[in-house]
Amino acid sequence: MTGPIRLFLVAGETSGDRLGALLIHRLRERTGGGLEVNGVGGPMMRAAGLTSLFPMEDLSVMGLTDVLVRLPSLLRRLRETAEAVERTMPHALITIDSPDFNLRLAIRARRRVPGLRIVHYVAPTVWAWRPGRARRMVGVVDHILALLPFEPAIFRGVGIRCDFVGHPAIQRPDAAALREAQEDVRARWVRPGEDVGFRNGAGLTSDDECGPVVLLPGSRAGEIRRMGPVFEGVVRRIATGTHQVTWLVLAAAPVVDEVRNLVREWPGNVVVMEAETGDPEVDALKKHAVFSMAKAAFATSGTVVLELASAGCPMVIGYRAGWLTSAMVRRMATIDSASLVNLLVGRQAIPEFLFDDCTPETVAPALTRILESADERTAQRAVFKEAMDLMGAGCVDPVGKAAESVLDFLNNSGCRDHEIVAA
Repeated sequence: MTGPIRLFLVAGETSGDRLGALLIHRLRERTGGGLEVNGVGGPMMRAAGLTSLFPMEDLSVMGLTDVLVRLPSLLRRLRETAEAVERTMPHALITIDSPDFNLRLAIRARRRVPGLRIVHYVAPTVWAWRPGRARRMVGVVDHILALLPFEPAIFRGVGIRCDFVGHPAIQRPDAAALREAQEDVRARWVRPGEDVGFRNGAGLTSDDECGPVVLLPGSRAGEIRRMGPVFEGVVRRIATGTHQVTWLVLAAAPVVDEVRNLVREWPGNVVVMEAETGDPEVDALKKHAVFSMAKAAFATSGTVVLELASAGCPMVIGYRAGWLTSAMVRRMATIDSASLVNLLVGRQAIPEFLFDDCTPETVAPALTRILESADERTAQRAVFKEAMDLMGAGCVDPVGKAAESVLDFLNNSGCRDHEIVAA
């Protein structure tokens, strides 16, 4: 081999940053460390060795309204990123999720670098809405890494190479490691006196009847703005009842300040916990520990739904967007659910409230039923097992499979400089 593998990775939000960091680690392992990574990423990808062109948060937008407001900035970042791809001449461009930005980047980068190999990690949800996107991706990306088992058939059907690698969220940690993480969460992640009303780890227990209620308002500022009033309304409604609840609000690093401001006036026993330490594998274990100790959760719909299901945490799902985005999704969606768990099992087994239906008046009673009924919690856990089995639970290392797929693709597509092989 005549030099390191040069890759250009681009992620636009927290979940992509986590995937990107894990992928960098796995590629280093499989290439003996011969890896040079540039691109755009957040704190986890930077900690893994990526040199980021600009802060990832510049790309973190939610809904059409946010895109329109920030369009000049996004277009400038799109141009700068394409120029950086041309300047660094990577062996491959790996775009991670965020398809609205990343697929436009792929088009521009290939114009500047003919023959550039492009891998897209996390297949766009063409099965959920805008199904025509699959065919429009032909010639835009060369290879897709799919998280769901039914996705490769869709993209192979239009002529795009696609491998099912599995979803990291379905990985279950070793039992001993999980017990240690639970103790660490009690002792260290919850810092007495740091947040409103939480003292000495009170409420963090593996007892199903006494565990906290986890709140997950989202990882982007736009989500916090739109979902924040719903979360506050739910807390206030349940606080006026008979339940003595410890509310554990998990905040992604980019929005932790917004979340702390959000909960400042909430009633009851509330703690904010920052969800990232900089090490995605440690973070995943800690989150699994928190979720496994919780009695229930209310979450903004997203990847976290699978993480909660994997940990066996009963939940209610909600999602709100701007009126323009809501109208477009209603018109173009081909499914009636936003929860992967419900989609996988083929029924509305997990309560979810979307758009105008996502209000404190609808969510609070659904969450209360879970808090009051052990049978309801048991029924949800049975659904989680069904969904995890359909997702291929048992895959030891989905990101490792993704790294192997990337290396196999590069080896079999005639890399420009030299053959790329795993160490």
